[in-house]
Amino acid sequence: VNTYLDPNGSPTLVPDEVIRSTSEEKEFAISSLEDFHARNAGRAEAALKSLQETAVRHENIFASMMEACKVCSLGQISTALYRVGGQYRRNM
Repeated sequence: VNTYLDPNGSPTLVPDEVIRSTSEEKEFAISSLEDFHARNAGRAEAALKSLQETAVRHENIFASMMEACKVCSLGQISTALYRVGGQYRRNM
């Protein structure tokens, strides 16, 4: 995590150490995501297609995105939008 620290002091609280999740917490998060995908497999495809169509028509995607959030993960939504709009790449 990048944190800017002002040499004159900063209102940001910086922990003494980075706290990492345990292997069990990590596995639980992964299995929860897989369960979420499985539960919503039928509805997610339609929601993502609607989101993509809205984006391609240059309409406001907020409402479509709120519907997609009910049945899709952030990764699914990001991938769907990248496929129709491209992905930002910073010039190096």
